[in-house]
Amino acid sequence: MLVHVLLYEAGTESEGIHSLELKGTTVILMFEDKDDAERYCGLLEAQDFPTPSVEELTRIDIEAFCVEAGYEARYVEKGFIPSTDEERLMISPPLSNLEVGNWHNKDNLNEQTSSNEQLEDIKKRLENLL
Repeated sequence: MLVHVLLYEAGTESEGIHSLELKGTTVILMFEDKDDAERYCGLLEAQDFPTPSVEELTRIDIEAFCVEAGYEARYVEKGFIPSTDEERLMISPPLSNLEVGNWHNKDNLNEQTSSNEQLEDIKKRLENLL
């Protein structure tokens, strides 16, 4: 099953995946519907946050990436209606954002490189399937 995730600087050395911090857990959103993912991007842009690109990858690969990186993957179904404030963040980003530069600091450089390599590997495997 293909899902849509939000990537920053896709295809570059500083590629990163959009995430949320919820109660100390890093959460990666996987959108079923491309339009929902693009709407979320527009909401990020409206908050002066760098605009990510919407990339289509396999759900199983994103979930495996999340497990390996210590993240939590959350699936956002088409037409999803939140019932809690936390679930609201799955369709509308928080009003404040972490600094984008956080993923570039020295403490996270090795983790970032590993995550970028994992994302690149996932994209290559998907391209080979198509």
